Amino acid sequence: MEATAFCPAHITGFFKAHLDEEHNSLENFGSMGAGFSIKQGVTTKVKIIPRKNLESNFRISTIGYQSDKTDVSEFVLSEFKKLGNFSDKFFEIEHEISIPVGYGLGSSSAVALSMSYALDEALGTKLDRTKIGQIAHNAEVNCKTGLGDVLASYHGGFEIRVKPGAPGIGTVEKINTDKISIIMICFSPISTNKFIKERLSQINGLGGKMVNRLLKSKDYEHFQDMSIEFAKYVDVMTPRMQKVVNEFNNKNVKCGIALFGETIFSMIPKEEENRVLEILEKYSDGIIIKSELDNIGARVLLN
Repeated sequence: MEATAFCPAHITGFFKAHLDEEHNSLENFGSMGAGFSIKQGVTTKVKIIPRKNLESNFRISTIGYQSDKTDVSEFVLSEFKKLGNFSDKFFEIEHEISIPVGYGLGSSSAVALSMSYALDEALGTKLDRTKIGQIAHNAEVNCKTGLGDVLASYHGGFEIRVKPGAPGIGTVEKINTDKISIIMICFSPISTNKFIKERLSQINGLGGKMVNRLLKSKDYEHFQDMSIEFAKYVDVMTPRMQKVVNEFNNKNVKCGIALFGETIFSMIPKEEENRVLEILEKYSDGIIIKSELDNIGARVLLN
């Protein structure tokens, strides 16, 4: 029994955290906000074989960019193990991560959601698609690695999260755009948990207003302007990021900030690609990613 699934990386430009202490269920936690999913992400392969007297009944490995923790994967696996008697099975799990981890690209949610899809397919549990998404969302919230990326990458595309929560509870409004390119540069990681904890009131005050503003304009250039405004307001702009942003501004190119990472992105018409690459290629200390929108969202891949 084996299966492969893919989940796109997701970048958030601004958000409002929703920590529903009243209901106290992980599905109701989440965020409103806006962002987009890209063609790169995480591909997870699950292979289930007979267990042969091994101490553990799973092995998690990673190829490509490395994650220093496996708690999200272990949470997803533990939820699926509750669905049947799999004590005689050994789970071989391999994550292929094509985006830097910890740079605001939603790598942990892509790990959780791709794994959730792959496990459902390999085990033949035939869960409702929303339930598959909820398991991944709960893993993210429980492990404190994110709030809204699972809902967003579950749907794909350029989206506004208009109601917080897991898939099936939270809702998104997708915004159609002409064919655009997305080019970004990643310098270094930033701890998501630290910023959510320390700046929650600031984040929520502006993030909620921005959702309403973008719902009116539904424009990706406006979204990028708001992303810069949000990053400055919550004070995540480093001098290096500001230098890149200034250079984009001087060349009349729109850009935004990925939350939370020292990552700058530019959503531009395809004919503008070379102008953006010329600016970014001067920064040899950054990882440049060239991509497009992934409008499909997380899915099982046919072997």
